[in-house]
Amino acid sequence: MTDYQHLSPEVWAYLGDAVFELLVRQYFVLNCPCKAGELHKRTTAVVNAEAQARMVRRLQPYLTESEWEIVKKGRNISVRHGPRSGSVHEYRYSTGLEALFGLLFLQGDLARAAELLDIGLRGNEHNGCADLNDD
Repeated sequence: MTDYQHLSPEVWAYLGDAVFELLVRQYFVLNCPCKAGELHKRTTAVVNAEAQARMVRRLQPYLTESEWEIVKKGRNISVRHGPRSGSVHEYRYSTGLEALFGLLFLQGDLARAAELLDIGLRGNEHNGCADLNDD
């Protein structure tokens, strides 16, 4: 297996942004009998800095020590621009989550990424879909 540790956490987060959104979309398509507009609404409610920061807090007890280190490395990226919405604190944690998902993707561990997403959304189920108004 290739070691992707030589890539920067910024690169992991860049890739992880796309990976996370794709996995969230897949999750809702497979678990929510909704039309495309509703799927989009649910996806955008999860794929934002505030929701991703909440997910990091929810996931922390389930992360391995090395996974948490990846989140911290991603969280500590020097940002060149501020968040479009939410606080800088939330933006940093969401970037850490994206870094983790990006590195898991590069390592070929989409099963772990999907497992973490499931844990992150668990407890928010409503009729087969995540109830996005709950924390």
